[in-house]
Amino acid sequence: MYIDPHIHMSARTTDDYQTMAEAGVVAVIEPAFWLGQPRTSVDTYRDYLASLVGWERFRASQFGISHYCAIGLNSKEANNEELAEAVMEILPLFLAKEGVVAVGEIGFDEQTALEEKYLRAQLELAKQFDLPVMVHTPHRDKVQGTILTMDICEEHGLDPSQVIIDHNNETTVKQVLERGYWTAFTLYPQTKMGSERMVNIAKEYGSERIFIDSSADWGVSDPLAVPKTANLMLQSGIAKKDVEKICYSNALAAYAQSGQISAEHWQKSALDQSQLFEGNSVLRGQKPKVSE
Repeated sequence: MYIDPHIHMSARTTDDYQTMAEAGVVAVIEPAFWLGQPRTSVDTYRDYLASLVGWERFRASQFGISHYCAIGLNSKEANNEELAEAVMEILPLFLAKEGVVAVGEIGFDEQTALEEKYLRAQLELAKQFDLPVMVHTPHRDKVQGTILTMDICEEHGLDPSQVIIDHNNETTVKQVLERGYWTAFTLYPQTKMGSERMVNIAKEYGSERIFIDSSADWGVSDPLAVPKTANLMLQSGIAKKDVEKICYSNALAAYAQSGQISAEHWQKSALDQSQLFEGNSVLRGQKPKVSE
């Protein structure tokens, strides 16, 4: 079994859900993120967040996958102060919803003063709602931004065990692990981390507090990155128990701190495609699949 603990399924098709389920993915975590172009109104943000805790959760269940999400104001849109202030007002409404396992993804993009302001504000929300934090580390000046983020988390009194630092690579992994944070890696086909590089990291650093995700979205990405990398790890001689931790149980342990995710959810769930969400079905005339 696999968990993909950072994937943007609202940008994917139902075919991806089917393929992921067949590959052994039992659960996904979808963090709130940037849609590819700036949002112009808090109302569009409200509808987007509502879809993460509503329709998308239902859509995943129709293919036998448990869907969870992280709720937050992303770093790019934190630079629009008017929008950011309005979004901060509605975040508490969604952080209390069923299936929300973290505040995220939050952090830095260009490492501006506004990004820092809203990172700090959302760390306080995480404390208020007793939720873990999913951190987006910047693509540029990654080492500096990662260190700054960890420093800020500690200033706000968060224990490293409550924080998942994502988008790591070879330049950040050692420092993040040494400071006690959960250390996640985004596996993109051509950028960020590739599967072969991830195998080398697993061989060097082991499996403690390390896990992987696909971060598959509207760009060139692979929703099967986790099972594919797991298979490559096994072929490369990494022990099965370590692969299981990196591709399943570490992510479960990190986000189970929210009290919202448990292996019992997918161990006991049954597929029922006859169900509807606000009168809507994922089917288009197909015969519903129902299993006990």
